[in-house]
Amino acid sequence: MAPRFIHILKTMTIRFTKSLKRFFPELTTLNVHSDSLQSVLMEVNKIYPGIRQYILDERGSLRKHVNIFIDGEMLNDRITLSDNIDTANEIYILQALSGG
Repeated sequence: MAPRFIHILKTMTIRFTKSLKRFFPELTTLNVHSDSLQSVLMEVNKIYPGIRQYILDERGSLRKHVNIFIDGEMLNDRITLSDNIDTANEIYILQALSGG
């Protein structure tokens, strides 16, 4: 009999910038169990419907006006969101500000 491997989902704290409250007034820090950034965003979207479409474009890539930090490091893969979050404790999602 082959050994069974149990995949344990890690709990991560998801934080948001205050500027996102303009669009999602009830937005607050969350604890999410997940194994990928895509599934983190799906879990967040269950709690705050529509936020995933605000963060990602129609192709599933990170929008230009949004940044994500994983344990203080900016997300590298803005296209497929494949950055490893296996050891992540905190994900910070923020609206990037621009202008002059």
